[in-house]
Amino acid sequence: MRIGELSRRTGVNAHRLRYYEAQGLLEADRGANGYREYDENAVLRVKQIRHLLDAGFSSEDIAYLLPCAVGEAPELLGCPELLAAMRSRLRRLDDQMDRLTRSRDALADYVDAAERMGDESCPPFDDAGPEPVSA
Repeated sequence: MRIGELSRRTGVNAHRLRYYEAQGLLEADRGANGYREYDENAVLRVKQIRHLLDAGFSSEDIAYLLPCAVGEAPELLGCPELLAAMRSRLRRLDDQMDRLTRSRDALADYVDAAERMGDESCPPFDDAGPEPVSA
């Protein structure tokens, strides 16, 4: 099938499909006319790629994971190296979520404090920035 048909069948635009190919995630043969030709497995492969991207994996991670992918969702075979990589990624996400939660809580505290103080003591807000000081 050509790239347009693969795009229609997967809901992924042709530009993104070419990117997947450039990243080594998707393979295409070239027809006599020079057009990309994909086999039926490409539909499943693109769906696997989309699911893995949605899980937060990079294209480099996905290139490593795809040989262990089974099915559309996909399920990943649990080899030790793969599990270690996924656990590491999960720890990084947990750390990011903790930092974001702390930032959100601090910002909410500032909002609460500012609302309690009222707006009478604040100078008018000028979003153009500070005025230049003359020498």
